[in-house]
Amino acid sequence: MSLYAQHPPMRQLPYRKPTEGRDYWVLDEALPGIDAVRARCLAKTDWTYGYPTTGESWPGMRSVPALEAGELAFIEDKVRAALGVKRLWVERAAAGARLDHNCVQVVGLAEGAVKPHTDSLELARYAAVLYLNPAVPERCGTSFFRQRMADGRLGGNMVSPPYRTLVDALGTRFVPPSAFIEDLRVAHRYNRLLVYKANLIHSASAYWGQDFAERRMTAVFFWMA
Repeated sequence: MSLYAQHPPMRQLPYRKPTEGRDYWVLDEALPGIDAVRARCLAKTDWTYGYPTTGESWPGMRSVPALEAGELAFIEDKVRAALGVKRLWVERAAAGARLDHNCVQVVGLAEGAVKPHTDSLELARYAAVLYLNPAVPERCGTSFFRQRMADGRLGGNMVSPPYRTLVDALGTRFVPPSAFIEDLRVAHRYNRLLVYKANLIHSASAYWGQDFAERRMTAVFFWMA
């Protein structure tokens, strides 16, 4: 008998190659006055801290809101036009849970790691990230992943109903670091807004910086449509 806990193998997910204009959208020069937005975020003092400062699983530091009401409305107009939808809204679960919408996140090189995940289908159909540091390398953008099964075969990349989270879809919370492989990477670019379907497996490609102003700074958004 093994002395180690045995975990069920992960289910194979459906796969569809991420395609720009169908699964993700890249909107450059997304927001006028981006330098003022960055300066305002750098001046914030109301941060909530994650790993390694606290025991939270998420890295770095966060603060809400990232954008002011007029800036957020401008971004949402662009997103509606890109997606071809009439309405976006922020969902709240029956128990009151919600994702950190319009949140600025600052994560340094030593604070974060690549962590493939999806967002809850119950709370978001689309997610977006706005890159807010002009000095971060292009390789620190956002990556989409697909499964690598235990026998080496490539699996899928998305959560589909009836499942709502990646853990439910895989059938297990415990997967080895080699369980996912990068499928596509969108480069980091200052004032680039990347919008993508929230059920795709994704992660920050890499983090950057040690001093506060050097670190990878982004604003993140979550919408239903």
